[in-house]
Parts: sequence; C-alpha cells; structure tokens
Amino acid sequence: MTTDPTARPIDRNTHDEFNVLNQQVEHLMIAAEHELRAAGPSGLSELALIKTLQSERWQVIGSVDFSRTEQLYPVHFLLFHALYRLNDELFPAGEHIQLSPLQIRLCPASSSGNTSLPGAKDSLREFYMDLKQYYLSNTEIADMMDRFWTGTIVQKPNSASVASAAEVLGFESVPPTFDTAKRRFRKLMMKVHPDRGGSTVQVQHLNDAFAVLKAHYS
Repeated sequence: MTTDPTARPIDRNTHDEFNVLNQQVEHLMIAAEHELRAAGPSGLSELALIKTLQSERWQVIGSVDFSRTEQLYPVHFLLFHALYRLNDELFPAGEHIQLSPLQIRLCPASSSGNTSLPGAKDSLREFYMDLKQYYLSNTEIADMMDRFWTGTIVQKPNSASVASAAEVLGFESVPPTFDTAKRRFRKLMMKVHPDRGGSTVQVQHLNDAFAVLKAHYS
C-alpha cells in the first residue's frame, strides 16, 4: 500500500480513516525493519530510508517533492510514528532504534545514547505517537517549522546524532563552537545549491545536520 503524501483525509474523527493509516503504518514497520536490519550498524539516514521505501521492492511511500514541506511532513510523520511503534515492539527482545533524521539504526537495548525507550519521558515520542498530529494543516505545519528554525522548539539531540551531523558537514569530530559549524554549513550550501549543480536532497540533508548542531549548541 503506497502512502500518498498529498492525500490526508479531512475528517479527523472517522474510524475508517485511522484504520487506513494504521494499515499504512503496519506496512511501513515491516519494510523499515527489513531495511534497517539489512543496513547493519551504520543504519540509514531518513532520506535514504524514504527513498528505499519508495523503491519498486516496497512501494509503501509515494512520490515526494522534498522541497515542499506540506508533502514531506505527512511522510516524515508516518515514518517516525511507525519507527517509534517498531521500537516499542523490539525493546522487549533486547533491541531499540536509534532515531534521528541523520541516522536511524538498530542497536542493543543496553547501548548508550538512546532517547526513545518505551515509557521514557520524551516529548518527541509523545508527539509522534499521537496519530492525530498527522492531520496538521499546512498552516500549522508552516507555523511549527517557523518555531523550530527560530529556536522556540528545542530538544537536545543525543551524542550519536550530534556526531552524525558533524560528519555530514565534513568534521571528523564535533566542532568546538556553533560559529565553526555555521561557517562550514554556509560553505557547503553554496556548493550543493541546485543552481550550481547540486540537488534539493543534498540541501535537505545539510539542513537536517545543521538543525541538529544548532539544537546541540543552543
């Protein structure tokens, strides 16, 4: 069943609509677990996982214009909802999912840096586990993103996410200051801009990494 990012139901209270979403989530959970196990310890970025789930092998996510937040948000939300639910299923068997846009991977439940354990107080987990958040309007999505980029919404990322973000920006270790990260980010953005032969996917990947570092230094 392909997830159409532009076809969000209007009536938020219809039982049948939640059944359809839950069916999509079940498919996402199965496909995502298979791909994460295949990826091994290195895991996958969110973008890489989405593209894999769009492939002919799975076809559980439809076409997405990554430059349009109103298309990307519902796909991102359903994927993370599925991953948090999958994490709850895997944890009793001794596994958990390290979850961030830059690195999604399966780990032993005893490993450090985990922020998504079942029952743990985690505002992001609470958000993604509430399926009603899938139905945010385009205005609500835009407002949420504005608050995120202005620093109104800040959640400290774990150390693994910060290290992955630094690596995306070309650092061997986490840079000592935010200004250092910001200078590197601006330099890389100039190189990957679509007008200079880059792509919107590369831009999004750098934006995700910079957002993690921004939250780290805030």
